[in-house]
Amino acid sequence: MPAEPATLGLRERKKIKTRATIREHALRLFTEQGYTETSVEQIAEAAEVSPSTFFRYFPAKEDVVLADDIDPILLKVLAEQPADLPPLTAIRLAVTAVFGALTPQDISRELERQAILYSVPELRLAVMTALYRSMDMIAGAVASRLGRSPDDFEVKVFAGAVAGAVIGGAAGPGGSIDRAIKAIEFLDDGLPLASRPVSGSTETG
Repeated sequence: MPAEPATLGLRERKKIKTRATIREHALRLFTEQGYTETSVEQIAEAAEVSPSTFFRYFPAKEDVVLADDIDPILLKVLAEQPADLPPLTAIRLAVTAVFGALTPQDISRELERQAILYSVPELRLAVMTALYRSMDMIAGAVASRLGRSPDDFEVKVFAGAVAGAVIGGAAGPGGSIDRAIKAIEFLDDGLPLASRPVSGSTETG
């Protein structure tokens, strides 16, 4: 994740480091031996902490994958965008700024988390919960910028479109931060889906 603020005390910095270490080893084990096959005890041992310490940072094993450390930072940067910017432009600039500040290791870890999140059958229900949470987050941020209610029909549809576009562009094999940004740009362009021949296809008639 982005560099820790210099104002944080030693205790806070240690907590951040411990949490990052637990997650790093958990994602590695999930990738190497499978999500279901990996136990909390194995994660704790690899991170050199006790299982009770694990649960202080993550209430359940699935929370290692579900917890998104970038969202709070993204919301802050989005709120700092000029008020006269169109919502999609503000979101694109915020996403570009936040992910542009991440280290290659941070980006690799986030893509690893996303790959696990969308590929593990046991996490499908949790994925839907996370999707609705993202939609609520986007709706709240956009509503605040526009002076409207997060429950406004148009605001909720807008939030769903943005969340869906990002997932469609960045989730699964080949996903990347650049694709997520391109997905937002594609949405901002009005989804100009032209008819194109599929590579390698053949026509009959």
